[in-house]
Amino acid sequence: MKICIIGSGYVGLVSGTCFSELGNKVICVDNNKQKIENLKKGIIPIYEPGLEELILRNIKQKRLNFSTDVSSSIKNSDIIFICVGTPTIKNSNKANLKYVYKVVTDIKKNLNKYKIIVTKSTVPVTTGDQIEKILTSKKNKIKFDVISNPEFLREGEAIRDFMYPDRVVIGTNSKKANNIMKNLYFPLIKKTNRYFHTSRRAAELIKYASNAFLATKISFINEISNLCENTNIDVKEISSGIGLDNRIGDRFLRAGPGYGGSCFPKDTRALVATSRQFKTNLSIVKSVINSNKSRYKILISKINKIMKNKLKSKNITFLGVTFKPGTDDMREAASLKLIPYLINKGCNVSYYEPTGIKDNFNNDKIKYINNTKEACKKADLIIIHTEWNEFKQLNLKKISNKKNYKIYDLRNLYSPVKMKKNKINYFSIGR
Repeated sequence: MKICIIGSGYVGLVSGTCFSELGNKVICVDNNKQKIENLKKGIIPIYEPGLEELILRNIKQKRLNFSTDVSSSIKNSDIIFICVGTPTIKNSNKANLKYVYKVVTDIKKNLNKYKIIVTKSTVPVTTGDQIEKILTSKKNKIKFDVISNPEFLREGEAIRDFMYPDRVVIGTNSKKANNIMKNLYFPLIKKTNRYFHTSRRAAELIKYASNAFLATKISFINEISNLCENTNIDVKEISSGIGLDNRIGDRFLRAGPGYGGSCFPKDTRALVATSRQFKTNLSIVKSVINSNKSRYKILISKINKIMKNKLKSKNITFLGVTFKPGTDDMREAASLKLIPYLINKGCNVSYYEPTGIKDNFNNDKIKYINNTKEACKKADLIIIHTEWNEFKQLNLKKISNKKNYKIYDLRNLYSPVKMKKNKINYFSIGR
């Protein structure tokens, strides 16, 4: 099939590359000329394991192309995927759909035959209805179908998630469009029952509901971890114990600094905004948002306690600053709140991050060091912020030259028992 992907960011680039890997002819479109030129050379703008190899292979096989020409790309395609961002509107919880509607306007101008228009971007309920209205014209008699096909890609695991999906959700009332989409995804679903056909509005809401539920699990276990610390219980035992219940499951039950990234924060907010539009109270989701928002205050309180409220002039090192491993994404990472706080308290902050220097820390007082050993050498406090594999087997007994250095493990990578046995000043979450 001839596929046009509009928006060559995280979702668009991964989806387009994977579709080409399945044998389709794909053109990825973006209005950023430099990005497109780089992509043509196999230079990718994001950190995603395995993606570069796939891009280079499919460029070579002439199945994957990149362009800034929206018009011709639309005209020469059978299926158009809208993969542009839907960030939160400033001073609002609502999703900003201006990029989506700009794409829809471009599609309207270039409809030349029957096409399927797919929203892969995360959009509020009824967005598909609005897209359909925009595309419908008395002058234009060309038929089309607007469907919802939400993505469920985890950063750092995106290739696997696409190729081995838990489910493929297709929202449409069109039998023709459903059959075409089922054929498109057939290589991924032929041996499973993971193709889920539903209404367009239901598909739109499934994405938000999924993310809100996962965010709820994270906030829930983080709150339980607070109780565990006050009752001398290991939160890992609680996570394991409740996770064995098939009704609950063990995924997303790891205590930590709170959820971040490109999806959970904005999607929970957008879901609440949608609920207000339809005069529905989502009190649980609101509580989840508030719980996660206040999470950093608990971490700051713990840091002050660990350092006995003596932060001025202390050397503090962060191991990892991204919101999770396997990605260079800094959006809503806990480090973005913790580091400025420590700087304001007069600390000397340095960090090592496997994906390199972050422009988010545009401050001379924050120093990037390109390896763990050097970053930790003079540290009074080491904060394990992101659970990269290379941080899981460190020699913590000799990691700093300081006499009474301390370690605050926000990801519970190490055993408190072993740390105590080795006489290491070790602190963790909910233990």
